[in-house]
Amino acid sequence: MKIRRTAATVTVASMTLLFSCGSSKTTSTASTSANPATTAAGTAGTAAGTATTTSAATAATSAGTAAAAGGDIPSAIKAAGGTSKIAGAPAAGIEAQYGPICKGADLGIGKIDFTKDTIGWAQSEKEANPFRIASTKSQVDEAKKRNIKLLTTNAQSDAQQENTDIKGMIDKGAKAIIFSPINSTGLGDAIAYAKSKHVAMIPVDRNITGVKGCADVGPQLGSDFVLQGRRAADAMIKATGGTAKLAILLGASGVNVTDDRTAGFKAELKDKNASGIQIVFEQTADFTREKGKSVTETLLQAHPDVTAIYAENDEMGLGALAALDDKGMSGIAKVHIVSIDGTKGAVQAIVDGNFDAVIESNPAYGPTAFAALDAYVNGDGAPAVTITTDNQYDKSNAQQALDSGTAY
Repeated sequence: MKIRRTAATVTVASMTLLFSCGSSKTTSTASTSANPATTAAGTAGTAAGTATTTSAATAATSAGTAAAAGGDIPSAIKAAGGTSKIAGAPAAGIEAQYGPICKGADLGIGKIDFTKDTIGWAQSEKEANPFRIASTKSQVDEAKKRNIKLLTTNAQSDAQQENTDIKGMIDKGAKAIIFSPINSTGLGDAIAYAKSKHVAMIPVDRNITGVKGCADVGPQLGSDFVLQGRRAADAMIKATGGTAKLAILLGASGVNVTDDRTAGFKAELKDKNASGIQIVFEQTADFTREKGKSVTETLLQAHPDVTAIYAENDEMGLGALAALDDKGMSGIAKVHIVSIDGTKGAVQAIVDGNFDAVIESNPAYGPTAFAALDAYVNGDGAPAVTITTDNQYDKSNAQQALDSGTAY
């Protein structure tokens, strides 16, 4: 599997924050004059800027963010511990970064010798879809590149198991844990244990919320799931001309990714006054292709006149396509489909005329996570929250994404 560009972690050596008391406005200025070693760590894994990445960044900006006007910090970022947006243009592959600057030494975490010390990688969900496969591959490949001893676990979508996995790797001597949280909450036991043992914790993919930034976990790296939902809504409005009978295939219940992608999508429809798009059906399909198919079969029985489907990940979207194909309803001329992830199968469906658009959720955090960890424990620190740039695919660039390996 070819995993393409990854975002670079920008390390900030010093930052001055100016707060306007009694106001919601926050201004920040930053200096990026990190020492050479830290800068090198921060730029590890920077990917080549491609046309699709540039267009994705433009699309993300035009789509709007979850932040309110006036420079407020998005609520999801606040919940993850971000208090101020770091000023200046972010590095390639970075959408935005938020302070404070996390330093491992503040939690009593010592320096890590990557040539000797053990690092843990905790995957949250079974590797039954391309996103999880690419996610783990990125971590393993980067560890091999750096000659790091890496322990790996997979919690199989069980929060209790992920707590156990993380604590078990710490007991085996891991000096740091890079982990994909099963959810933004639910790992308090493992986080507290790591803190008591002075072990660095680096969340990727899903941010940890309800903790004080830099006080409980280290730098966090992830996508903006609310923004992904908004971009999907914009793509749906464009595909349908603003008129459709729409079904939503929801992700797993109780997972913040599902909540955020749903909230962002609906908020964008409202903000864009897309009242001609009527939501006639919503049901969870648990992020799986099998349930995507079975739920769509139920949908077609209840609403045979459905004209559009928003699938909150590609696997559910491809399951929906299979159900539509069985009924002779596949193809965007009959039913529009927009999904989120960026897998090869979904991007190929655009080329084949079965999907209108796919919003990427980048899984390749390996280089970025190890660079952030290095800066966090060995350098001048890393931002509390880094939001990576996600691509977006439609008929104009889908074949290019397949040919270049950008789609995973």
